[in-house]
Amino acid sequence: METRWLEDFVSLAETRSFSRSAQLRHVTQSAFSRRIQSLEAWAGTDLVDRSSYPTRLTPAGEALHAQALDILTAVQGARNSARSHQASGQDVIDFAVPHTLAFTFFPHWLMDLRPRFGALKTRLIALNVHDAAMRLTEGACDLLIVLHHASQPLQLSPDRFEMLSLGHETLAPYACADAAGRPLFRLPVPPGRSAPLLAYAEGAYMARMVELILRQAGGASGLEAVHEADMAEGLKAMAVEGHGLAFLPASAVRNELRAGRLVPAAAPGSFEVTMEIRLYRERPEAARHTKPLAEALWEFLEAGGA
Repeated sequence: METRWLEDFVSLAETRSFSRSAQLRHVTQSAFSRRIQSLEAWAGTDLVDRSSYPTRLTPAGEALHAQALDILTAVQGARNSARSHQASGQDVIDFAVPHTLAFTFFPHWLMDLRPRFGALKTRLIALNVHDAAMRLTEGACDLLIVLHHASQPLQLSPDRFEMLSLGHETLAPYACADAAGRPLFRLPVPPGRSAPLLAYAEGAYMARMVELILRQAGGASGLEAVHEADMAEGLKAMAVEGHGLAFLPASAVRNELRAGRLVPAAAPGSFEVTMEIRLYRERPEAARHTKPLAEALWEFLEAGGA
């Protein structure tokens, strides 16, 4: 089946005339009729009632007409998207970034970077850590930004990928404040009492970091998980409303701390872990494709612009 057959059919449905549609489609009437017949052969049923004038569609033809409009719209959209990507893709850097950094670190880092590096077009692909890393290994992004901790190393071969450090991120507990400005819930939990924990979904990178924090602190005595979410932003919203304490990246709570909507739920330096923020790319000699802008940005950051 050819898309031009659908285009012919849609034209016929609109004009109700073989001769008029043939004229509009810039073919002879006999050629136009043969293409409509080819479409009917493909569909396995009559689409046009040729016994009436003006020409009328059969019930099957009416059903196909609605679907043909959707198909042609989708095909045209795909074509426009492909052409747009071809025209503009080379001047856009594709970043694969885990959700937490996508909402917290990435916007601030990019805002700080633009005045120093210059104009920059970016496309953000927000995923979980595993899928973000897969994007890089599959060649589906230019740069990958992830958190790194020695206990949860990212398995990327240094022979194929190279890395730059962009800074550090600290994960620590925060809670809503009471009228006196003290946290509603705090760590360690007093003996004989409990505190509601807003937890990351099992298997999430941040969930493993929270497990590490609690293990190093001697366990999660008194903490009771009352809510679970995949992303830090979801847990932060619940913490602001007073549902419990949440372990959140420092970059995610800047505004909330400043406004007093959240306060630290533990003494400074306790119940926290610091992670490195890393930028990865495929080594140029191993890359399947490279973009000049991504190359220029890497060289800028490597020279100290990070």
